[in-house]
Amino acid sequence: MASLEHLYNELHYALVRKIAEGGMGVVYEAIQLGVDKFSKTVAIKLIREEFSAIQEFRDNFVGEAKLVADLIHTNIVQTYHLAEISGQYFMVMEYVSGYTLEEFICQHRCLGRRIPVDTAVFIVSRVIRGLAYAHAAEDKQKRLLNIVHRDVNPKNIMLANEGDVKLTDFGIAKAFDLMYNEEGEVIAGKDEYLSPEQARREVTDGRADLFASGIVLAELLLDENIFEADNPATTRRNILEMPIPDFTTYRPGIDEKLNEILHKALKRDRDARYQTGVEMLTALEMYLYSDGYGPTNEKLAGYISELFVDGPAYLQNPEFAGRTTSFGH
Repeated sequence: MASLEHLYNELHYALVRKIAEGGMGVVYEAIQLGVDKFSKTVAIKLIREEFSAIQEFRDNFVGEAKLVADLIHTNIVQTYHLAEISGQYFMVMEYVSGYTLEEFICQHRCLGRRIPVDTAVFIVSRVIRGLAYAHAAEDKQKRLLNIVHRDVNPKNIMLANEGDVKLTDFGIAKAFDLMYNEEGEVIAGKDEYLSPEQARREVTDGRADLFASGIVLAELLLDENIFEADNPATTRRNILEMPIPDFTTYRPGIDEKLNEILHKALKRDRDARYQTGVEMLTALEMYLYSDGYGPTNEKLAGYISELFVDGPAYLQNPEFAGRTTSFGH
């Protein structure tokens, strides 16, 4: 990536380390430098050179940056800038010091601990809060953008050390006039977190993200993805056909009220599911706070600090090492 050599000279970004890598892009921790020794830690997401040369991928990368540029919300990772050097596109993003939700899950597994029920519900409620905002976003002409993230899963959820929960990676999101997508032709998203309509290659709306959030909540509570199988076809069939269990029988801390929330989030018929993020958020917050004081960002921050006091245990465990890559901590 010869263009990386010009990041500092031309744009005053100094790369610190690689923090995440995917099939089409790489994310770096970087320092943005300014006058009088000004500096700010940011994340830089680059599209790989070979994909920068392909119009479809370049358009989608630019579409993602344009889409999230105006999504200013505490539960969504913010994008600051889109630029190009020598034909290679990159975006400058908010740097989150913390852990992915996947790492959070792996840490509990390695330590032989279960995620507290209220902590699990709180984390997903914050994800839903970000989704509700994105789903309702409008463009400058006040047209609803009809944003659907389509890839809500533990890798794309960040837990900041300060206790903020942030949704990231709108790379396969769809939105009015912004994002390239082939709904009806391809399946977008990870098989084990698909909504039934995604699995059937149907056109999606925001309710697909709510189903995926229900899968994530069940995974946090049960320490397993209830639909995941040994192969993608069986996983998709489970999403479409597997009976949804009585979650109260899986764990004593899951009461009937939470069981009902999970079942409604996981309705195959999207007309029977939560219809908006606001509706699902209300149900989760009523569950958390109807009896008084409940989870907060500060409580989550304290829990993260205690959980990782001796560092990421999964890095020393062969079963988990290499499975995840932090956005930054």
